[in-house]
Formats: sequence, C-alpha cells, structure tokens
Amino acid sequence: MPTMKLAGNLFLVGLMGAGKTTVGRALARRSGKTFYDSDYEIEQRTGVRIATIFDIEGERRFRERETQVITELVQQQDIVLGTGGGAILSPLNRQLLARHGTVIYLRASIDDILTRTQHCTNRPLLQTADPRAKLEALFTERDPLYREIADIVIDTSQQNVNLLVCQLEERLARLQGPPPEASKHENP
Repeated sequence: MPTMKLAGNLFLVGLMGAGKTTVGRALARRSGKTFYDSDYEIEQRTGVRIATIFDIEGERRFRERETQVITELVQQQDIVLGTGGGAILSPLNRQLLARHGTVIYLRASIDDILTRTQHCTNRPLLQTADPRAKLEALFTERDPLYREIADIVIDTSQQNVNLLVCQLEERLARLQGPPPEASKHENP
C-alpha cells in the first residue's frame, strides 16, 4: 500500500551495487509506482544475461540496447527506473533522464560496493584481476556525470533500505513542494 504520493517519474543512477534495484523496488512499492530495471528489461528482450551480451556483442552494442530501452521507459508515467551503472555515459541517456523525471544518484563507498558485488558473476566490468581498481576508475569517470543530472544525491553506504527510502521520500517531498491544495490554505 502506497504511503506517499510522489509526482512523476523517479530515475535511480549510480555505480553497480549502489542499491538501485533494492531501493527502487522499495520506493516504488511505498509510492504506488511501477518499478523497472533497465538491465532486467534488456535481459528479458534478448533472452540472455548482460554478461553474455558483453561477451558476444561487446559493450558498445550493449550501450545501444540500453539507450533503446531507456528511451522507451522514460515515456511511461509514474515509474521508478533503476538504470545500469553506465547508462549515464551516453549524453542522450543523461538528457532523457533529466528531462523526463527526478534523478536520484545513489552513492556508495567503494568498500560497500565491493562487499555487495563480491559474489556476483553477472557484472562483466568487475570480471578482472583487481575489481577495486576497476571500481575506483569507474567512480572517477562516472561520479561527475551522475552529479550533472542528479536532483538528489544520497549516500547508500551502510544504511537500512527502509530508512533510506524514508529519507528519499522526505527529500522528494521537499523538492516537489507542497500539494496545490495545501498552498491555497496556507496563504489566505
């Protein structure tokens, strides 16, 4: 049952393992919105895992598929969308996300991301001898791009999901302002 009505679409960006899917599902449930995960949508359409797409077609073709999915999803109403960590590499994706909803950057420490992803085999960019170095490089490259389009930046490191969603709801409510009926009564 929704606890708070938030207007418009909510788009979650951040590095892999920052909590976009977990937080996105909880936020959608509490706000009465539909949750989508762009990576999951790509897997459903292709019938294979993201890692397989990377292996067979390469990252460039995967990014093209990602842009196609994001282009379609942002046209919907009242959704929460968890994007892939690299979705913001495309200027078109950044533009689409910024134009069609509120962008929330979920930021986590490298240590937390390593802990959350250490047993995951479906993260092609982390299938390397030094995952920490890879994550640090990704953070350096992507953090400015996440910040460029973010309406809200929130730290997900070592936070309870329910508490995090409550904090997000409060920040989103402040960002959206009071409902029209409330503002009429406040200024007679």
